[in-house]
Amino acid sequence: MNHLPALPLEGNYLNYREALQVVSTEARAMYNVGRANLTFWTPNINIVRDPRWGRAMETSGEDPFLTSVYAVSFVRGMQEGAAPEEEPDVTPGRGPHRLKVSACCKHYIAYDLENWEGIDRHHFDAQVTIQDLEDSYNPPFQSCIQEGRASSLMCSYNRVNGIPSCASHEFLTNIVREQWHLDGYIVSDCGAVLRMYRDVSYASTPEDAVADALHAGMDVECGSYSASHGQEAYDQGKLNETTINSSLINQYLVRMRLGMFDGDPRNQRYGELGPSDVCTEANQELALEAARQGIVLLKNDGNSLPLKRSSNLTLAVVGPHSKSSTDLLGNYHGIPCKDITPLQGIEKLAGGSYGNVNYSPGCNETTCEGDDLIADAVSISREADAIIIFAGLNLIQEREKLDRTSLSLPGYQQKLIQAIADIANSKPVVLVIISGGPVDLSFAKDDGRIQSILWVGYPGEAGGQAIAEVIFGDYNPGGRTPVTWYPESYTLVNMTDMHMRPNDTTGYPGRTYRFHTQPVVYEFGHGMSYSTFEYRFLSSPVVLKLSPTDAPQNSTFQVTVVVKNNSSRGGYETVLLYSRPPEPGVEGAPLKQLVAFKKVHLIGNSETQVVFDLDPFKHLTVVEVDGKHVLRSGDHSLQVAEQTLRVTVSTD
Repeated sequence: MNHLPALPLEGNYLNYREALQVVSTEARAMYNVGRANLTFWTPNINIVRDPRWGRAMETSGEDPFLTSVYAVSFVRGMQEGAAPEEEPDVTPGRGPHRLKVSACCKHYIAYDLENWEGIDRHHFDAQVTIQDLEDSYNPPFQSCIQEGRASSLMCSYNRVNGIPSCASHEFLTNIVREQWHLDGYIVSDCGAVLRMYRDVSYASTPEDAVADALHAGMDVECGSYSASHGQEAYDQGKLNETTINSSLINQYLVRMRLGMFDGDPRNQRYGELGPSDVCTEANQELALEAARQGIVLLKNDGNSLPLKRSSNLTLAVVGPHSKSSTDLLGNYHGIPCKDITPLQGIEKLAGGSYGNVNYSPGCNETTCEGDDLIADAVSISREADAIIIFAGLNLIQEREKLDRTSLSLPGYQQKLIQAIADIANSKPVVLVIISGGPVDLSFAKDDGRIQSILWVGYPGEAGGQAIAEVIFGDYNPGGRTPVTWYPESYTLVNMTDMHMRPNDTTGYPGRTYRFHTQPVVYEFGHGMSYSTFEYRFLSSPVVLKLSPTDAPQNSTFQVTVVVKNNSSRGGYETVLLYSRPPEPGVEGAPLKQLVAFKKVHLIGNSETQVVFDLDPFKHLTVVEVDGKHVLRSGDHSLQVAEQTLRVTVSTD
């Protein structure tokens, strides 16, 4: 099966949709041949509130707007498959009648802790303010359902303000079904109903747990607890046929929309798909392109990258990730069509450019528990003309059920890197970090002997080749960090504190770029290129006179940004547009927030215009302490790079 990478902030949300079309096509092909699954409990659209979260690799990052865009593109690519101009049959206000596969928005709500200092997700009670709920935790799920038209939602293990997510009538019925109009079923995370009784004593009996979840709005449990205790709950009068029938209808309607009751799938829509549609050359090329676009150039002092190609040179490849293949896939992966390790990618592209490519691991595994192999890595590095170090994390450090306790590289990895820097003598030293979550690289960022740093996430089956292409300049990187990279000192922050806003009284620093004010290693949205770009607003300052009754189509406005490539090399640039609220503003308003982004490719020494369509009631609003969304009068600011544009709003 074609295995795509995690998708960092690459700025092209149609790429998300195209990538998931491949996944759903291969899933349908497998279903037609062997009745493989058509219900996918993905995407994970919880925001990365804390950098230590073990499942950060599964998500699109820390920003609610970015995650919302990702969720919509992901779900529609999975379920509908068609390109935007080829929309399938859709009932107004509902999702597509026929589903290619079924996607699931998870994990609702405020779930982003696995097991930190003895507090696990099954026992955790997330204390969340209505302000944080409305502007941080809810938006991706609302977009996933309303715009993405998801056919399923998963409720999470944790409690929120004392009530298990899967037992919350307010969340599952009042919000998800009645406000957002979910057209599909609600499933619990696996074993969540059992834990309502056994682990947190929310329910007095097993029968109460089953009844509480079904009455709240859950339709089906992942697990057998409801099946084991549902009959007793009914016999005791805690469940009635109306509730049970409603749950069954929600489930079976999705199965009908998938065509599961329509006979031979080969005679249905998508019935032509088969083995020849799995691992196609086009799909593998898309996996490679996705890996390329996701690579982030964090540092490139003196334009050390790309490495120059010339004969009779020796290259040293060191580090515990040099021969990784499975580790490049992250978690929840299938069997890839093929794989290529970073070392193989380097050897393939180096070709005749380097006389020798020498390898030493430096330490075994990413745990790097011993330093006995460092000397050999130093030895081959001393004789090399350029050095590439592959370091980072894998599922030993971060995964479901496991949060990190440190933001530093594991074991002796930092010692290995610094030992090589000590003998580099101005040779190019390239550090490649493979990880899902961010790590504290301040030591390497500040070390002039380490000229270049790449972060590649978990780049998928084609990651080894994509990394090599970037290092040798066959591809110009343009990815951006989807999360803030904090220093190790951030681990002093209590991971169970769900507040997004800072608290000056207690010294709590706040979370994510929208609220955090202290120094960081790399900011959200950081990423460099081999090209040099500059920006300017083409639009004049905007003046908006609005009434709360104005329809969105009557209040939208456009801003145009000119992007210029000042170098001879063509490259991609991701244009990030932020808004800042007026001062004085709403209590707890974000410092800034992402409102639009677009990725463009510019040939050398050229410029282009990027047009953004904005709705002030969507893009300029902030959430008050009581959870209400408000558009404040005054001077708002739009920001792209170092450029700003004033938007003056007056409301009646």
